[in-house]
Amino acid sequence: MAMGEAGMREFHDMGAFAQHLLTLAVAQHEADKNTLERGARMIEARAKAKIGEYQQQVGPFIAWPELAESTKADRAAQGYPEDEPLLRTGEIRDSIGHVLAMDSMEAQIGSNDDKAVWQELGTQHIPPRSFLGGAAAEKAPEICEIAARNVVVALVGADVFGGMLLIE
Repeated sequence: MAMGEAGMREFHDMGAFAQHLLTLAVAQHEADKNTLERGARMIEARAKAKIGEYQQQVGPFIAWPELAESTKADRAAQGYPEDEPLLRTGEIRDSIGHVLAMDSMEAQIGSNDDKAVWQELGTQHIPPRSFLGGAAAEKAPEICEIAARNVVVALVGADVFGGMLLIE
């Protein structure tokens, strides 16, 4: 490979070109893995931070309604602050985590606590208070930006992309 006059790569045979394509494929796979891991961590952290504070509407996820007076009274009777939605012992918050499946390039961010599901989706008696979906909606633009930058870095290299190496 050599650089041409306009900074474009020149390949003197098909083998060199094929090797370059293979290098790009590996770099892109690493960029995708990095984006997936970073995105999952960002959504998990934001979901945990939402617990205990009323949330505004984000995307299709409605603003959290105020806790019912009966719920506030129950919380106070048990020694908890009356107005920290979804936060009593911290069990729901602490149950939030993520799992990556690199073979399928999927991330699952969630909780194995049934109460978290009831709160996220709502029930007959509990209005939905989305902390997982809301966190994903809030972080989507930032994750898309990371993905776009990682793609550019994988294709043209960090030295070309303003010297910024985004793949950790």
